[in-house]
Amino acid sequence: MGATGGTGRQLVAQALERGHMVTVLARTPAKLRMTHERLQVLQGNVLDYASVEAAVRGQDAVVSALGHKRYFGPTRILSEGTRNLLRAMEAQGVPRLICETSLGVGNSAGRMGLYYTLFVIPVILPFYFWDKTRQERLIEASRVEWVIVRPGALTNGPKRTAYRHGHDIGSFIRTVRISRADVADFMLNQLTSETYLRTAPGVCW
Repeated sequence: MGATGGTGRQLVAQALERGHMVTVLARTPAKLRMTHERLQVLQGNVLDYASVEAAVRGQDAVVSALGHKRYFGPTRILSEGTRNLLRAMEAQGVPRLICETSLGVGNSAGRMGLYYTLFVIPVILPFYFWDKTRQERLIEASRVEWVIVRPGALTNGPKRTAYRHGHDIGSFIRTVRISRADVADFMLNQLTSETYLRTAPGVCW
């Protein structure tokens, strides 16, 4: 889910590199600009339950990097899309969800650094972060095996694989960052790891 975004593209590419069979649900499949013998791209919308259920049917796990750019008004795209996703996973017996949100949500509040805590989140992205909070609460209340991954500020830098992760990650002062490539690496690692099951680790350089 969210495969045509920055983190999503990295997730698809790296999952294929690892030998996974990948199914993508995208509103506009052409935006993915990627083909592979182990890649199936389905046209659909995360807000349409039927297309979500069709996408998760027969899968072993779901990796979600849902996002959007409707920052300046009330929105429930993330939470309602995730509600559909969780319902479909439970209906189809898909056990594990790895979902990207952000540092600054829930008990990681303040860990994006002063600039984000005092300006970006409350002034520019309040609606977005309120919806991320609703999204996380839905996941936490679900019956699936979940890991919520909370990255710092995202960059388009290369994959380093040398990053910090855990429940006390971040900074109350400086802006913490990480590349989308490294976020994807960490998220895919959670497919087979029990370390952070049903918790929300942060990840940053």
